[in-house]
Amino acid sequence: MAVIRPFRAYRPKKGLEDKIAALPYDVYNREEACAAVKDNPLSFLNIDRAETQFDSSVDTYADEVYQKAHDMLWDWIQKGTLIQEDKPVYYIYELTMNGRVQTGIVACASVDDYQNQVIKKHENTRADKELDRIRHVASCEAQTGPIFLAYRADATVKTVITKIKKQPALYDFTSEDGIIHRVWCIDTDAEIDALQQAFEKISQIYIADGHHRCASAVKVGLARREAHPDYTGEEEFNYFLSVLFADEELMIMDYNRVVKDLNGLSAAAFVEAVSKIYTIISTGTECQKPAHKGQISMLLENTWYLMEVKPAYQSNDPVEGLDVAVLQNHVLAPLLGIQDPKTDHRIDFVGGIRGIQELERRVQTDCVAAFAMYPTSIHELFGVADANMLMPPKSTWFEPKLRSGLFIHTINS
Repeated sequence: MAVIRPFRAYRPKKGLEDKIAALPYDVYNREEACAAVKDNPLSFLNIDRAETQFDSSVDTYADEVYQKAHDMLWDWIQKGTLIQEDKPVYYIYELTMNGRVQTGIVACASVDDYQNQVIKKHENTRADKELDRIRHVASCEAQTGPIFLAYRADATVKTVITKIKKQPALYDFTSEDGIIHRVWCIDTDAEIDALQQAFEKISQIYIADGHHRCASAVKVGLARREAHPDYTGEEEFNYFLSVLFADEELMIMDYNRVVKDLNGLSAAAFVEAVSKIYTIISTGTECQKPAHKGQISMLLENTWYLMEVKPAYQSNDPVEGLDVAVLQNHVLAPLLGIQDPKTDHRIDFVGGIRGIQELERRVQTDCVAAFAMYPTSIHELFGVADANMLMPPKSTWFEPKLRSGLFIHTINS
C-alpha cells in the first residue's frame, strides 16, 4: 500500500510565487534557459539550470554549476525568498488550461514504494540524464522538481480536495502561457490523517511523467542510506517530492511523428504499402484528426490521409496494441528502416500542444511525412505499467506542465 506523506515544504514568500514558478528544467536547451532567466532573476530556472549563471565557456555539467545551484537555493532560503512550513502538510495544486481544471495532491512519496513497485514506471531512463539530476539533488540537498504521479480515483481524497478548495487559495496566479495555478494548504490534522489513510489503501501509484527525476531522487536516497546505515526510514531522504493526480483528472495529448525521408520509396509506393496496414477512410488538404484509438492521420505531399488500422494488425497486448507501437512496428521499422526511434535522426517527435500546424510546417520545411496520432489514454499507460512492460518512446504528452519552485523538499534531515 502506498505511503504518501505530508512534509515541511519550502515555498515562495507570498507575492513572489508567480515570479519564482518555472517550467521544468528539461523543456529548455541551454540557450533557451539563458534567454528565459535573462530578465527574471527570481525564476526558479536560475537554480534548476544553474549553468545560466555562467558564460558558455563553463560546461553545463561542471562541478561549479551544481555548487551554484546549492548556493542560490540556500541563499534564497536565508533571505526569506523561500519560507518553510511550520509543520508537515499536504497541498492541493490546481492547474487550469483552456478552461479545463486538473487538481492534484502535493506530497512526498516513498523510496521503498518505488523499489517495491508500488510506484510503477512505464519507461526506461538514461544514465546520463539521471546523473545530472542526481548531482543536482545531492548538491542542493533538496528535490526541486515534483514527480508527476497518477492513481485511480479515490472517494476520500476527492472529498478532502472538494472541501479544502472552498477556502481561499494560498497562491492564485496566471503564468505567461495562460495556465492558471492555484494552491491550497492542507494543515488540519483531520484532513491530513484522512489523506494519509486513503493513500494507504491504494495499492498502485503510477509515474505519469518525470521518470528521470524520480529515478534520480531514489538513487540519492539510497546513497544516503548507505552513508547512514543506522537510518530509521523516517529521514526525509527516504521520500521524494510528488504531485499525485487521480486518473479522471488527467489529459494526455497526442505525441506525433515526422520523418525526413521515405527510405527510397516513392510517395505512391509508400501510400500503397501503408494501405496494407491501414484502411484509408478519406483524403483531403485539411487534416481530419483521429477520432478514436486505431485511427491515424498521415500528411504526405500536401495530402492528409485519415486511416484506421486493419484488424489483422490490432493487438490486445498492452504494448503491441498501442497506436504508437502499431505505427512503429508495421510502418516506421519495416517500411522506413527506422528501427530505433530513440537514436535514428530521420524521425522527430512533435508534442500535441504544438498543434497540427506544426506538423504541416515541418513537412513544408525539413520533413517529407507526418503522422498525427490519437492520444494514448491514461488507462493504457496503467495497463502497460501493471504488466511490468515499457511503452515505446514518446508515447504520452502531458499538459499542463507542473511548475518547479512552488514546492521544495529538503533531504538533509
